[in-house]
Amino acid sequence: MNKHSLEIIELEMAVLVRHLKSVTSNIGKLDRSAYLLLHKLFAEGPLGVKTLANKLQLDISTVSRQTSALEQKGYVEKIPDPQDGRSYFYRITDLGTLEWSKYKEARLDKLTKLLHEWSDEECENFGQLLKKFNHTFIGN
Repeated sequence: MNKHSLEIIELEMAVLVRHLKSVTSNIGKLDRSAYLLLHKLFAEGPLGVKTLANKLQLDISTVSRQTSALEQKGYVEKIPDPQDGRSYFYRITDLGTLEWSKYKEARLDKLTKLLHEWSDEECENFGQLLKKFNHTFIGN
C-alpha cells in the first residue's frame, strides 16, 4: 500500500465524517450512539450491558449511561436475565422501534438523494468496501 493512497483515504474519511454529521444532524430525535445501540437491540434481541459494550466496542460505563438515557425516554426497558435473576438485559420497546425505524428511514432518504446518480453496482461495491473497512476495526 503506498503513502499516496493512504493519504487520500485519510483525508476522504475525515471529509466523510464531517458530511455525515451535517447530513444527519437534524433528521430525528436520535443521535448516532442511540441509533447504533437501538439497531443492535432490534437486530439481536435483548442483550446485557457487557455484551452491548463488547458488540459496540465501548466501555461498560458508556453503555450504561446510554441505555439509562434511552430507558428514561421509553426506548428500551430492563428485563430480568432468565439465567441469573441478579442481572438484567435491555430490550427495545415498541416506541424505541418506532423512533429507530423513523430515523433509519430518514437516513435512507438522505442517502437515496445523495446517491441518485450512482449505479446499483457502484452502490453495492461501495457498501461492501465500507463493510470490509468497518470489519477491520474488530479485533484491533
